[in-house]
Amino acid sequence: MTERFPELVAPAPWRSVELISDLHLQAGDAATHGAWLAYLARTPRPDALFILGDLFEVWVGDDLLADGGDDDPDRHFWRGCARALRNFSAHTPTFFIAGNRDFLLGPEGLSACGMTGLHDPTVLVFGGRRWLLSHGDALCLADTDYQAFRAQVRSTDWQRDFLSRPLAERQDMARELRARSEARKRTLGPDPSLWADVDGAAASDWLARADAATLIHGHTHRPGEHALGQGRQRIVLSDWHAGARPPRAEALRLSADGGARRVALA
Repeated sequence: MTERFPELVAPAPWRSVELISDLHLQAGDAATHGAWLAYLARTPRPDALFILGDLFEVWVGDDLLADGGDDDPDRHFWRGCARALRNFSAHTPTFFIAGNRDFLLGPEGLSACGMTGLHDPTVLVFGGRRWLLSHGDALCLADTDYQAFRAQVRSTDWQRDFLSRPLAERQDMARELRARSEARKRTLGPDPSLWADVDGAAASDWLARADAATLIHGHTHRPGEHALGQGRQRIVLSDWHAGARPPRAEALRLSADGGARRVALA
């Protein structure tokens, strides 16, 4: 029997929701961090916010938010992000699907940020439609090296071993993994169109299983709309890079009438 995807049914009063992904927040990118804080302070607010992964450039464990380490600029930065999210989510329900950079954000971290974690993928029932939400990395099947790595780091045994290590060691390991990732990007080239993309057949299969017509995802940094046939499509969210020229910062707004439109934020 085919496994059904979890569903979130929007409350009747919701009139709009927004979706963002791939902000890659980090202490060294003040421009994007500032754009994100401005977004959280913006009014009017949507009735809910969905963050589809890679909110953070890296997350090595929820103890990043624990007391101590005040001389660590990274930990100071993460605590500030958590406070900003908690203040926002106190008034606006905020949902989170883990990305490939922040999949170790656990129950304590989610609680500190005031966010509700969702399974990847999850069906959002809103505006008379069924929207399938995902980070998107699980569908990039052509990148077999990444899929093998993903299977490893998402395993319970690997995560238990990694999280049992001292925080400083985990931070060093994360820096090494990021350096390898950046080196691989340089080998492939800076253009995201050269990187592995979502597999169309796999996306269509997910949509059929979800009884949905539209998949919304991030990860690929290739914002756009792609027809998949049989009335199905996928909508790709933009990554955020406020320091780029032109700057990139965007949300996707879904309305109670079933519409979807992009909202430029930079």
